[in-house]
Amino acid sequence: MVALPPTVMASISPAWAEVCDKARPSWDGAPVSALQEAVFLFSTVPALILVMASALVLRFRSQWGGLVVVLLWTGLVTMLTMVDPSGLDELAVTEGCVGSPALFISVVAAICVAIVLYTLPRETRL
Repeated sequence: MVALPPTVMASISPAWAEVCDKARPSWDGAPVSALQEAVFLFSTVPALILVMASALVLRFRSQWGGLVVVLLWTGLVTMLTMVDPSGLDELAVTEGCVGSPALFISVVAAICVAIVLYTLPRETRL
């Protein structure tokens, strides 16, 4: 890592503080854990809608519905974790106001696997 002069570091610090004000306005200053990040991501409106859609797909064992829900989960995970139009996500992670999305991704993957396995036709079900 390159050592920066103190004047440069002083000018960067306020920018990092603004990142957390925009990314997580109610951040309390403590580093965000993977569990807190997963709870935050699952509490977004699209994730809540997809949890309800997943429950409906599992209830009615709809293969086509399962396909749609799995594709929507894939799109949501991609949008939340990989698409960064502002370029500030890396700074927010560095500052500590955004945690690792690994737990969220793992739970979503488990939900998608459960949907695929549960909606298999009866003669090919494991």
